[in-house]
Amino acid sequence: MTSTRVVTARLTERACQQGDADAALALLDQSMLLRHRRVALIRYLLAQQLGAPLQARHHEYVQKIAARLSADALARVAGAARARLRA
Repeated sequence: MTSTRVVTARLTERACQQGDADAALALLDQSMLLRHRRVALIRYLLAQQLGAPLQARHHEYVQKIAARLSADALARVAGAARARLRA
């Protein structure tokens, strides 16, 4: 059985290095299931940038998180998302 970390690492590689929108969406779904906040925002922005088929539940989840963050914190999250695309 493959560990969750190995699966996450493979999905991250596919999303960030290969531009795989389905992998980015799977990572976002995983973050939502685990109730991540900032990581979910980063993964949402990555999925959005890659053209993943985001649903209303994705938008609603990150909107609730973003509403609680300062402008500086949101800027840092956006910067982290951009950095993952360039990596």
